[in-house]
Amino acid sequence: MDWIHGIQSALDYIESHIADELDYAEISRAAACSGVYFQRIFGVLCGIPLGEYIRSRRLTLAGSELSATSARVIDVALKYGYENPESFARAFAKFHGISPSEARRDGSRLRSFSPLSVQIILKGGSYMDYKIIEKPAFKVLEKVERHSIVDSEGVNTIPEFWMRAHSNGTVARLLSLTSDKSFIYGICYGNQPTDTKSFDYGIAAIYDGPEVEGFRISEIPARTWMVFECVGPMPEAMTSIWHKLCSEFFPTSDYQPTYEMDIEAYTAGSMNAADYHSEVWIPIVKK
Repeated sequence: MDWIHGIQSALDYIESHIADELDYAEISRAAACSGVYFQRIFGVLCGIPLGEYIRSRRLTLAGSELSATSARVIDVALKYGYENPESFARAFAKFHGISPSEARRDGSRLRSFSPLSVQIILKGGSYMDYKIIEKPAFKVLEKVERHSIVDSEGVNTIPEFWMRAHSNGTVARLLSLTSDKSFIYGICYGNQPTDTKSFDYGIAAIYDGPEVEGFRISEIPARTWMVFECVGPMPEAMTSIWHKLCSEFFPTSDYQPTYEMDIEAYTAGSMNAADYHSEVWIPIVKK
């Protein structure tokens, strides 16, 4: 996938269907990418979650329409995806600072959020340490939860999952069962085949043993992996590495992700430390 052209295609699709019932799967297809990875790349490159971008564009257009036409509030609300005037009025007031009826008054101040467009600018000049490894298939024992890509909910629900896993003994249990205690892994799987709005996320450890109640055994297939080193406190260091991957590395690299999954590997120690070490593993293919 050419991420620059892919994001622009998705933005064009959104703008041309802004008053329709936008399907996140269709938006990601316009970008030639799975839903979970498109939303991650969109958020990193554009600096705003996809759902918030769509809402801001719709409320901008709704404000312009109410101030310039005699359209009824309920008709404008329905046009831009709101099921009733009440929910529309709440969202409108939060965005514009005034009610829909006040938008009709002369001199009313409205807020505008302009459509994004992709521009190529000179950037980079930063170092990234990585290695490419051929790794045979391996098994992991993992605690798995399903997370939603709608409105980028995973941004909040995955950290909450990690907090629970540390507090309820899940991480300690995994470490007690694995023979390789160098990392505890966060595995983000691609969209489910029958569900384009959610994905599995596993907190995992290397494992080659019998089934364990409450956990899943998964086989990670043999792949070529690009492994990126990440040094610094969490979550800032991990956010920074993903931004470089999306905005600098892969757009100019001879490789591209397979979009099956990605793995974040965390070491023991204080995640707030300036020298905390972690890694990002991404399965790749040649472009």
